Amino acid sequence: MNDANAFWRSAAYALIAAITVWRIIYLAAFSPLDLAPDEAYYWTWSRQLDWCYHSKGPLVAWLIRASCEVLGNTPFAVRFPATLCGGLLLLGLQALARDVYRCDRLAMAVVCVAATLPIVAAGSMLMTIDAPFTCAWVWALVFGHRAVTGESTWLWIATGACVILGVLAKHSMVLWLGSFVLFLAATPECRAQFTRRGFWIMTLLAALGAVPIIAWNLVNGWVTLDHTRMHAGMEAADGVHWFGPIHFVGTQFVVLLGFWFVIWAWAMWSHRPMCEVDPSKRFLWWMSAPTFVFFAVFSVTNGGGEANWPIPAYLSGSVLAAGWLACEIHNAADWRRRLIIGGGIASVALGLVVVVVFHEPIRTQPLFLHIAGPATERHPAPIRRVDPTARLRGWRYLAMEVDRFRGSLGSRSIEPVLAAERWTHASELSFYCDGRPAWTCLALVLGDRASQFDLWRPNPICEPSAYRGRTFLIVGLDLKRLRSAFESMESPQPIEYREGDGLVASWEIAVGRGFRGWDVEERKTK
Repeated sequence: MNDANAFWRSAAYALIAAITVWRIIYLAAFSPLDLAPDEAYYWTWSRQLDWCYHSKGPLVAWLIRASCEVLGNTPFAVRFPATLCGGLLLLGLQALARDVYRCDRLAMAVVCVAATLPIVAAGSMLMTIDAPFTCAWVWALVFGHRAVTGESTWLWIATGACVILGVLAKHSMVLWLGSFVLFLAATPECRAQFTRRGFWIMTLLAALGAVPIIAWNLVNGWVTLDHTRMHAGMEAADGVHWFGPIHFVGTQFVVLLGFWFVIWAWAMWSHRPMCEVDPSKRFLWWMSAPTFVFFAVFSVTNGGGEANWPIPAYLSGSVLAAGWLACEIHNAADWRRRLIIGGGIASVALGLVVVVVFHEPIRTQPLFLHIAGPATERHPAPIRRVDPTARLRGWRYLAMEVDRFRGSLGSRSIEPVLAAERWTHASELSFYCDGRPAWTCLALVLGDRASQFDLWRPNPICEPSAYRGRTFLIVGLDLKRLRSAFESMESPQPIEYREGDGLVASWEIAVGRGFRGWDVEERKTK
């Protein structure tokens, strides 16, 4: 290794370490954000460890539980595993770029760009399933590439172990295995891997990751499959979304700050399999394109899907794009070189600005309020339309108000059933209310989607007779729909969380006395 490569490799390691340490310090001492609803939801899972859960595998709950056992039940403890996964993600990208291009300066550039992408920064600070999932995906790429180009059985075992972890985090990890099979089948130099034991050891290990998920679903009515069908739009009544692919591509364009999406797409076209002969670059292509196409196809049924779904496609794709971009800068005409470099610098700067705003949303709130415009009857909290961090603020305040109601009822020796209209409310209040009491969710009776709360027993949806006559303290957005379930129900009290003059979030709290059960016919029509 020459001195230049040694310098850039050391610089990359130092940068990754510095970013990870800063994230830990920020979360421990400075973060103004409450847990996101998803984070609080997964924390509730961690209180009742299982082999799988309603919508996802168990890895995120296991990691949160392990962290909270060591660091306590704090927001920092919930998010700590995300910072570690984020650091490992950057390290994996650096290793993959170095393995394919043998250039540590290029690997350093990949790390720098990835660190400034808002979607990567958010995924490294918020403990959602994407943190361990993308980490497992990128290291499966590293070990998988090394296994194909080397002869070690241990590399195949390491690849299989990463796929297991990915499956336990998110079932779409099966796309990794499918893409890998397509790569081997489409690359003549690699087809012999199908006849070697390493590939089949890896495949068997990957299949083992699905065993606990399948076993759990067998005894829980395949609820994960139902959830997946719902997300894919297979149960939607509104048919085909012809503009879904346009929405999908547009969302991805925004997620990658425009410029990087164009560079990725350009690199994918330039290195398409019929034009690329290098097996390593074909590996990067095949481990990116099928995943992107998969979600693009399903955007016809789900209207575009979630912005984070195709993120794994950009892991190997970003490395391929970096190599292509370096070649373009070296060989392009002066005007084109200046255009590419200028676009890259501008995109990095934009990414840094967005990341800073994500870290300090309160300081930029006046700008968001100006962009959002005045409040209207339809949008009483317009800041929520332009500030994605708004949904991570106000939960502690709501919990304080709920605790005040609980205290008032407790002073009269009333121990209410704590119920929330949505799983988001139930999760946040389970974490932030004093004593971290158990909450139940009433979403199903109100026509909202099912959640893990519906599988835990007892609950008033599945066993209403066990709660008959009880007093409920209910939190939600429109509680008057629940009046018929009680002998009497106080008028819902509005709770508003404001920052300065701007409304950030609002809820309702009500006390229902004498629970009578649900009207079955009414429930079917909702």
